[in-house]
This record gives sequence, structure tokens and C-alpha cells, in this order.
Amino acid sequence: MNVDQGLIILILLAAVGMFLWGRWRHDMVALGALLACVLAGLVTPEAAFNGFGHPAVITVACVLVLSRGLQASGAVDVLARRALPANAGPTVSLAALVGLGALLSGFMNNVGAMALLMPVALQMARRHNLPPGRTLMPLAFGTILGGMTTMIGTPPNLIVSGFRAEAGGAAFGMFDFTPVGLAVALCGVAFVVLLGWRLVPARKQEAAGDFDTGAYLTEARVPEGSKAIGMSLRQLETELDDEGTQVVGLVRNEVRLRTPHSGRQILTEDILVLETHADTLSEVLSRFGLKLEEAIRPEAAEPEAAEATGAATSSGHVQAPTPEEAQEADEQPSQREEVVLTELAVLPGASVAGRSASDIQLRTRYGLNLLAVSREGHRSRSRLRALTLCAGDLLLIQGPANATQEFASDFGCVPLAQRDLRIPSPRKAIMAAVIMTLAVGGAAFGLLPAAISFAFGVLASMALRTVPPRSVYSAIDWPVIVLLAALMPVAGAMADTGTADLIARFLLTSVARGNAVVVLGLILVTTMFLSDLMNNAATAAVMCPIALGTAAALGVNPDSFLMAVAIGASCAFLTPIGHQNNTLILGPGGFHFGDYWRLGLPLEALVVAVSLPLLLVIWPL
Repeated sequence: MNVDQGLIILILLAAVGMFLWGRWRHDMVALGALLACVLAGLVTPEAAFNGFGHPAVITVACVLVLSRGLQASGAVDVLARRALPANAGPTVSLAALVGLGALLSGFMNNVGAMALLMPVALQMARRHNLPPGRTLMPLAFGTILGGMTTMIGTPPNLIVSGFRAEAGGAAFGMFDFTPVGLAVALCGVAFVVLLGWRLVPARKQEAAGDFDTGAYLTEARVPEGSKAIGMSLRQLETELDDEGTQVVGLVRNEVRLRTPHSGRQILTEDILVLETHADTLSEVLSRFGLKLEEAIRPEAAEPEAAEATGAATSSGHVQAPTPEEAQEADEQPSQREEVVLTELAVLPGASVAGRSASDIQLRTRYGLNLLAVSREGHRSRSRLRALTLCAGDLLLIQGPANATQEFASDFGCVPLAQRDLRIPSPRKAIMAAVIMTLAVGGAAFGLLPAAISFAFGVLASMALRTVPPRSVYSAIDWPVIVLLAALMPVAGAMADTGTADLIARFLLTSVARGNAVVVLGLILVTTMFLSDLMNNAATAAVMCPIALGTAAALGVNPDSFLMAVAIGASCAFLTPIGHQNNTLILGPGGFHFGDYWRLGLPLEALVVAVSLPLLLVIWPL
């Protein structure tokens, strides 16, 4: 071992130790390791930041943006509604849920797939009287398993592909990961659905926080083509029961019927007053083809009508993003600003107290819409346009952030939080799905390099506004990007100094004693272990040079070792810190740190048992 090899090993050990300690964020640790390599002379200053232009890093960023388009447009909501059974037992329902999560994760960011389906999992748990963790953990593990099936399913696959290209071969193709990854995912999902979910500890859900105070009222118009047309209110309420939603009023010809007869037939252009929860509003609108009343009022409407545009009286706070139809109104420069939903509290003595949205010309003066009002759980009996506001009210305001701040300052309100809710837009959902399909196809059939194909997809998403241009950068998980970009030169230093070969020779002679199959299994298990304790992208970046060095020392096919790294880095099932999806369910599932291994350990053993023989067959040594 020479001095450079000793230095890089010390830096890597320190970085791994910092990753495990968790005191600093992964991107900070990775950047620190890169700078340490520069100071030690292992990486030249000119090459220090070359990782930010690496195709794998660019591809990860682009996939995150395209995933946001699928999520925000409601494309995945439509798929979930059609794929998940409405009336089935827990095993069939769970199989459909976990299978859908795995399928989505193969073509979009698996954290995004998890976030989309979490409300569905919680609703399923309530319907079948199950602890929420017994639907959340199978879903989390299913989305992790699904990510290993394609090159874009998870960052480790992209990193592995990049290392193969740098080693002198062509980068892995879109579906090169599929033969082994799909088999592992299918076996893993089958185990989780048929048996594994019963191993999940039955914990109570932790109390929800962050302003969630219950259901709220919202107004939804019945447009042409809506599935609700011709149904009676009783029929609609029956179908809405599963969504935890009820019809509490009807507006026809601008007249509100507070207690409409349950046999009354729903007509085109009726406005339904619905009491629902934030996590089911998108599903209700999409399922019946309804439109938020606010979103479809014309700009040229008279001030009173325009200012009060429909919306909602709340018995709780709403999590809601920009209604999609409002985002489509791009003709006026003021409307090109990104539209957000902000919760405002009316302060004592505020000048808005005693006045309505119509009185203050909220829409014509500020370009804002009042979507909801929460008043100590009181349900308003009037339309929002005529509602007199009081001190202590909570207002849900839709519009550009700058205009919202100006209104709050002028009228004595204080912002509390911005809200996120997907309002489905069929047109944008189709466009987002087509863009993702073309981007995947361009990379899969070799028409364009993956980074270029997905970059074209991002450009199309911005041009067609399936992802608003100002939301593109917020869609990217920048700590992950910095982590990848910083570790690329560090991994290169491992190869350049011969450290990867040194470690490979140690594994070969001292541990596996020259047996290639034993070394392959050791690489797989070591990668899985590290992935449970540190970021999976970091694990892949650290293990790829070791895998390549080991294969070179043995004189065998490096592809099988790289694929072992890809599989191992994607299998983080023992801890809540190994993968973001595991972290997402920690609170909602009421889990403890040690709860994950009960299902995770047998699942990891199954992954090893299935993947190792397949690696030897499909990627022979």
C-alpha cells in the first residue's frame, strides 16, 4: 500500500463513518470527501467538479423533473383508480397496491411513486381495519423493489451504468437490468403480499401534525361529460362513501339548496358542495370528472362573481396546490408567475375583518382566489363571495406568491404555510405520459443517449407546462445531485490510485480464496449491508470501483459484479434510514427503528437467494 492508497482509504472510511453517524447531510459529507481528495492531491482542481456534467447525474435530475409532471398532472391518479380494485379482500387489494407501486417505480422516481400511493395505502388500511403500517411497509418495499427493474428506476442503476461506460464498455441499456431485477421484484412482491405483511408490527399511527384539522367543504362544478350527470344525489353519495366524502349542498342557477332532496337528479353545470379530506379531493374530482368551481370561472366575469370563484368553506386546513386549470391561463403576464396556495390567518384588528372577498375586490385587484375559510370548525351557510371575514379566520388563498404577500401586508394577515394538492388535468396527464414514454423509448431503443433523451423530455415538459418552468428546479432533489456529482471524482481516485484493485485483491485472497462465485455473493451482501446504513447512491458509487477491480483481478466478466452492486444498492430493507421510502412511512406507520428488520431481513435473504443464481445465468462469469 502506497501513500495515495492510504490517503484515499482514510478519506473513504471517514466518509462512510460520517454517513453512518448521520450528523451531517449526505451531500455535505460527499462534498467534504471530494475537497479532501483535492487537498491531498488525489483529484486535480480542474477535475473536481466534472461530476456535475456526468451523464448519470444529468439523467437523475431529468427523471426527477419528469416524475413531477406525472405526479402533478394526475396521470398516476388515473392509473391508480383503474388498477386498484374497489371491493376486494386485503390480500388482493394489497397485491394490486404493491404491484402498482413496483410498476410505477420502474419508470419514475420511486420516492415520487411512494408519495403518490401513500394516501391510497392509508385509505386501504382504514377500509380493511388494518394497522396503517401493514399497508405502508409493503408499499415502501414494493416501490424499492420496482426501482431495480430499469435503468431509470433508481439512481444506483444509473451510476452502475455510468461506471460500465467509463470502464471502456458501452453503458447499460434501459432494460438490461430487467431480467434479474424483474425476477427479484416479482418474487419479493409475492413474498410481501402473501406472507410478509403479516410480519409487520401492528403499531398505532402517530398523530398527524402540521395543520391537519379534518375535512373541509369545497364547491365542484359538474361540466359536460361528467360521470355525475344523471345520477341522483343518493347514488352519488353511495359511491363517495368509500372516499370519505359526502354531498352537503347543491348550487343550481346561483341558488344554494342547503338540504336538497336525496332523489334530486344532478344536472350539467350544477355545483356540488362536498365535504371531503385533502388526500381524497383529487381522487373525487378525477373519478367523476368534476372541476373546482374556482378554476373554471371566466376572467371577464363581473367582479363579485370573479372574486368569489367557488371554492370552499373549510372545517379544517386544506393541502392543495394550484388547480391545474388556473395554471393554464397563461395569456396575461401576471398569470405566468407560479401559482401557489397559501394559508393566511386574519389578525385581530385586521382591515379585512368585517369585509368579504367581493368587498375588497380580491380577484380583480390582486389576481387572487379565496378557496377556503376555516372558522373554529363552523360550517358557513353562504357562498364565499358573500362571507364576511372575521379575526381568527384561516384563509386558503390561491395565486402568485408575490400577490399573496402584498394582500397579506395590506389587510393584516399573516402567512402560515403553503399547501400541496394535485388537481387532475386530463389534457396534461396525457401529455406528461406521452413525454415520459417518448423519453424512455428514445433511451431504450438507442436513438439518443439517456441523458439527452430525458433532457429533451424536460424541455418538452417545460414548453407544454406539464411542469411549470419555475417548478423545474424545485422538482430536483439537489442533495442527491450534489452527492452523486461529488462522489464521481472520489470513485475515480479509487481507481486511479489502484485502491480498488488493492481491496479487490484482499477480498479475493483473504476472504473468498479465489472463488469467483463466493466473491460475487460477498459483493452483493456487502453492498446490501452498506445500503441499509447509508445512501444507496453513495453505496453504489463506493462499491462500483471495488466490483470492477475484483472482476479484473479474477479475469471474469465485470457485468455480473456491477449488476450485483445494482441489486444490492437497491435493497435497503432493514432500517428507516436506508432509503427515503422507509423514512416516509416511519411516522404515518407509527414504526420504531427496529421494526423494519422483521420483514426486511427475510426479504433481503430472498433477494440474495433469487438474484445470485440469476446473475450467474444471465451475466455469466
